[in-house]
Amino acid sequence: MAKRHIVLIEDEEHIQQLVKYNLEEAGYEVSIFGSGEEFFRHTEITAVEMFVLDLMLPGMDGYGILRRLKESPGLKSVPVIMLTARSEEFDRVLGLELGADDYITKPFSVRELVARVKALFRRTVISTEHSGEILTAGDITIDLDRHLVFKGEEKVELTFKEFELLKILVQNRGCVLTREVLLEKVWGYDYYGETRTVDVHIRFLRQKLDGDDSKLSYIETVRGVGYRFIEDS
Repeated sequence: MAKRHIVLIEDEEHIQQLVKYNLEEAGYEVSIFGSGEEFFRHTEITAVEMFVLDLMLPGMDGYGILRRLKESPGLKSVPVIMLTARSEEFDRVLGLELGADDYITKPFSVRELVARVKALFRRTVISTEHSGEILTAGDITIDLDRHLVFKGEEKVELTFKEFELLKILVQNRGCVLTREVLLEKVWGYDYYGETRTVDVHIRFLRQKLDGDDSKLSYIETVRGVGYRFIEDS
């Protein structure tokens, strides 16, 4: 069985070797690049199944790399985990808004990184193991097999985590799901109280579903509890 291929873009050599060793011990194939420019020069790199991306890099920073990945037809759907020494919420939110699926703040536990890689791969596999099932709620249509979302006839571009959040909310439409339940269902592991991550993704999801209509809201906040999807929005 072929190994899952992970690309690590990180300029610190000791982190490169630490991450590479532990991910390879976990059964993955790892390619290392010291900068975004170096990665994009290697056009022969194919079948990338996940990026682990440092945000603080020489030359093109992680945000620039992330933007370019999400603009590439062949790479935009590949999951991305950010590595960052920055602890400010703004930096995490910006990375998530640009399309990253997860983040880890340095210094980090390598065991936690490996756990997050496994969880993200597991969720990616689960999301593709459907037999053409279609979910509908109001004018929202979710094609589970092709991983597509439509609002009426208009395609809605969602990140992997946004798609998974919408799917679980629609599958449980009308029911209130706590932030802890959403973390467990979508992220697949204990997030150590990082419920703010859910709030950030919900905000982006609302913006994409509601568009410019500030009166429209498919996702209701139940104060002090969590969120629910309202079909007749």
